[in-house]
Amino acid sequence: MKVKVIGISLLAAAGILSAGVAQADEALAKAKNCLACHNVDKKVVGPSYKDVAKKYTAKDEAMLVEKVLKGGKGNWGPVPMPPNAAVKPEEATKLVKWILSLK
Repeated sequence: MKVKVIGISLLAAAGILSAGVAQADEALAKAKNCLACHNVDKKVVGPSYKDVAKKYTAKDEAMLVEKVLKGGKGNWGPVPMPPNAAVKPEEATKLVKWILSLK
């Protein structure tokens, strides 16, 4: 019985921690003004983050980090994504990991 209680407690703690990380990364996206052009579930100027997560995998992480930092064009229509000078490389990596987790 103790094993079940401990297992359930560990799972609950992991869920709470991962929810906290997801909120923290969404907060980073807000702080870096990413949500001016993107939304988690719907297209704004750029694609929704869930659509990005559907299209790409962890293998694409480095390429996506580069796009966040340097901008990109042509992958989601005619409107280019400008470089985001406010985002540091480690923040871009954190944002991309969060976006890819939204599958």
